[in-house]
Amino acid sequence: MLRHGSRSLFNRASASSMRWRRQFSTGLPAETAEDTKFVESWKKMNPNMDPPKTPSAYMKPRPPTPANIPSKLTVNLVLPYDSVLSSKEVDMVIVPATTGQMGVLPGHVATIAELKPGILSVHEGNDVTKYFLSSGFAFVHANSVADIIAIEATPVDRLDPNLVQKGLADFQQKLNTASTDVEKTEAQIGIDVHSALNAALTG
Repeated sequence: MLRHGSRSLFNRASASSMRWRRQFSTGLPAETAEDTKFVESWKKMNPNMDPPKTPSAYMKPRPPTPANIPSKLTVNLVLPYDSVLSSKEVDMVIVPATTGQMGVLPGHVATIAELKPGILSVHEGNDVTKYFLSSGFAFVHANSVADIIAIEATPVDRLDPNLVQKGLADFQQKLNTASTDVEKTEAQIGIDVHSALNAALTG
């Protein structure tokens, strides 16, 4: 019985791993609404039970990747409580990725980038709009759409230099007087954010 049980577990593990073995591709068909390989594997193992829904069943179909590179990049900038930019067509954005400033143009390779406190620059011809982002992620899709998800985003021209300097001094004082690791970490985060704010204003 133990032998049969282990074989059953191995078969289930194999079926589960089959789902994740497909190679990453930016050209998956737009009409795919569910993971057919997973459903087929499930039906082979459990023919009398309906397969569970996978996350793809609750998602909108993937937009098709255009044959030619579009002339514009479509940008969405979303906060937990607001939509700052929605389907805005621009020439380029520069995001503050943790690996450094990353420029995104139409036709950019599909990418996921973690963001650090810094400046998001939105370029429309000769006009450049700058937002200060606290943190978040940028999702660049193969169809020249960039989704930027941030915790906070503020136009740079609305930042108050005096408040930034005061906040930086306050957090430096907190770091000097911190007695626990938690207090030190919180103070260091405050210093990092206000240092980035200060750089945004002076740079």
